[in-house]
Amino acid sequence: MTTAYLTHPDALAHETPAGHPEQIARITAIHAALDTPEFAGLMRLDAPLAHDAQLLLCHPEQYVTRIRQAIPAAGIYQLDADTHVSHGSLNAALRGVGGACHAVDLVMQDRAQNAFVGMRPPGHHAERATPMGFCLFGTVAIAARHALEHHGLQRVAVVDFDVHHGNGTQDLLWDEQRAFFVSSHQMPLWPGTGKTDERGAFGNVMNIPLPPGTDGAKFRQIYEDMVLPQLDRFAPELVLVSAGFDAHRDDPLAQLDLLEDDFAWVTGALCDIAVRHCSGRLVSVLEGGYDLEALSRSVAAHIRVLMEKGA
Repeated sequence: MTTAYLTHPDALAHETPAGHPEQIARITAIHAALDTPEFAGLMRLDAPLAHDAQLLLCHPEQYVTRIRQAIPAAGIYQLDADTHVSHGSLNAALRGVGGACHAVDLVMQDRAQNAFVGMRPPGHHAERATPMGFCLFGTVAIAARHALEHHGLQRVAVVDFDVHHGNGTQDLLWDEQRAFFVSSHQMPLWPGTGKTDERGAFGNVMNIPLPPGTDGAKFRQIYEDMVLPQLDRFAPELVLVSAGFDAHRDDPLAQLDLLEDDFAWVTGALCDIAVRHCSGRLVSVLEGGYDLEALSRSVAAHIRVLMEKGA
């Protein structure tokens, strides 16, 4: 089998104000990094638009309507201090969700070994009825619920190594006993959630706060000692990844000290979990990462490992 890469030009139509870190250039930088012979073997697919039924797996209908109604005919509308929408934002977000759900279908149907969804805006901060942190819909949480409901799975693991806590994913999966959510993130840092005592309604949430300055060696030790054993005990039937690359030492929004080799290592470790428990089925979704060069190198390292494991 192979690695699927799902994206769409609509990712370039989501506009943010000048100087905003969540910018169109994030996607163009990723495309440039993957436009080399090394990545010729990727199964490149257009991310489809999500259906309302998929959004409603995690968000109430009133919230979906609110987001649709907030989309301006022109210009940029501000939802909160950090989160903006333009005329192209809805389709971009819908293709992020649709791409993640389609990627789940691909790996569950053995049409791909694993997959990466390279869309924006990100999704892991969007709560049940609150857009925030650049995010409109809870992309990875919806993909998890899609796997549980559409494919009849009983155990789906979601691992978030973005530098910011995945508060939205936690909110959306808090009372989902069939999902195990793990987030490693810098603390203190926005949004201020993600303490170790936030454990989910069924003990199905694991938060790993990391102090500023945490380097790759410490990060790897924490995953080896704490995260990977818990994932093995959970024995997931599918692994989903919120792949945020803003824990890189060059990122402007935080103070962790990881490098692309560390992202490659954790990607390999999560792939190995998937191999042991679910025939290698893993879907990764882009979240943060705001230094363009660090982002492009890190995504390339991430996908390189996916391709090696999926060969």
